[in-house]
Amino acid sequence: MILVYYKAIAALAIFIISLATALYPLKKQRLKHPESAELGEALASGIFLGAALFHMLPEATQIFAHLYPGFSYPLAEVICVSGFLLLLLLERLSLTHTSIQSKNSIPYILTLILIIHALTEGAALGIGTTLSETLMLAVAIIAHKGSESFALSVVLLKHELPFKRIVLIVIFFSLMTPLGICLGTVINQFSLARDDALVAGIFNAFAAGTF
Repeated sequence: MILVYYKAIAALAIFIISLATALYPLKKQRLKHPESAELGEALASGIFLGAALFHMLPEATQIFAHLYPGFSYPLAEVICVSGFLLLLLLERLSLTHTSIQSKNSIPYILTLILIIHALTEGAALGIGTTLSETLMLAVAIIAHKGSESFALSVVLLKHELPFKRIVLIVIFFSLMTPLGICLGTVINQFSLARDDALVAGIFNAFAAGTF
């Protein structure tokens, strides 16, 4: 139960940081991306990669092996690759089309990509069963969440979206990781049943791909 409190604190901190850094360029109208944010992104990327390869994907593989002992197909790896390909597809859609209509859709596609990533990283934190794992993912999320929110806000400003719409988008985006944490925590609390363990395995594999 104490672990749930740590997750709640992490969710609140992530929401505040995400919202504050997203609203900052709206107030200052500055489009510079600080070098410290790049260092934070590099640190977070390493942590996410390690969490995906050394914890989340192996755990998903173990869950599927336990649920389906006679099933030799690499189900966890397929789900992991599916998560990776989904984000890659959305990213390519935002970069390859050059028509005016497609350019107008770029900020919304980018928002969708970030929302999916925010939900899965939050769910990964919520599913965590140990304090060290929770703290590791919380630090990784906080390390990159500020620059991610800042970049999203800058993109929305560059495409000259209405101010109220930008505010609504950044608030909605800021809520996604805490929502993912809540979802993952609920799954973790009820993961004793066979079906719930299957859901946990799917989430771990999919989140590893998006990481």
